Amino acid sequence: MAHMVETMAYAGELPWHGLGVKVIDDLTPEQMMQKAGVDWTVEKQNLITSGGSTVSNKQALVRSSDGSVLDVVGKGWNPVQNAEAFNFFEEYVRAGDMQMHTAGSLNDGKMVWALAKTNESFELFDGDVTENYFLFSNPHEFGKAIDIRMTPIRVVCNNTLTLSLSQDSNAMVKVNHRKEFDSAEVKEQMGIAREKMEQYKSMAEFLGSKRYTSENIVQYFNEVFGSPAKEKVDNVIPFTSNNAKIAMEHLDTQPGANFAQGSFWNAFNTVTFMTDHVQGRSNDGRMTSSWYGRNRRVKLKALDKALEYAEAA
Repeated sequence: MAHMVETMAYAGELPWHGLGVKVIDDLTPEQMMQKAGVDWTVEKQNLITSGGSTVSNKQALVRSSDGSVLDVVGKGWNPVQNAEAFNFFEEYVRAGDMQMHTAGSLNDGKMVWALAKTNESFELFDGDVTENYFLFSNPHEFGKAIDIRMTPIRVVCNNTLTLSLSQDSNAMVKVNHRKEFDSAEVKEQMGIAREKMEQYKSMAEFLGSKRYTSENIVQYFNEVFGSPAKEKVDNVIPFTSNNAKIAMEHLDTQPGANFAQGSFWNAFNTVTFMTDHVQGRSNDGRMTSSWYGRNRRVKLKALDKALEYAEAA
């Protein structure tokens, strides 16, 4: 199976997915971009047929470092250079509010990301610490939008969760390529991040205060990974998917299971442990799915369902 991660650099501790080349702490965004091997540009070039005719309304998106064609885009599609993405963090890093953490390229350059750690964190249950990060994703691919996300990470198990910066739980701060990238406009929306982290802390406290039962924990995993059981079998709620059954096996053994044991906080983090560390065939595949694919949606669903079950408990 081909690796999704093309290049990557990280500062501090080895990331949960175990990938990348270690660099020193306190790099500037520009230095991190260079160390991550994404200090290249992209430009649109005309498409020429074998007969010498120029293709109308379509252009190739070409990478400067090796001349590879990343995608074919429309003439109204505005590429955002990697330097613009990394410069987005400059004022935060310079002010000491953030520190560059990881950066790199996925899928042969079609997706470039930068992850910065903020100063915001919280601790619950006498030692269960969650730290906050911002993930900036800059796609060089038609149909994909730039997005900036809050990404809290539970330290004890290195489980991640993508949180929205909008009222829509499935939406991020997104910028399409039909208009020029305006970092000032996006930074205005970043101002609600502190409020979102406080909301997440409150949700975690609430989930940690509500205990599951032997029946609703099975149904919780069933709903997160598929569908609820419609009826009991031999007076027992059956599992409706293999993933739900595997989640139950990790419920009391996952890292951090000792914090708020028996609660829906524990149940929710079992799901994030599954998606980040158990499912998938490779570390970079798990990382990609966790940030951009199916497992990101599973995590969001897991949080929503945990709150539903906790409220009913």
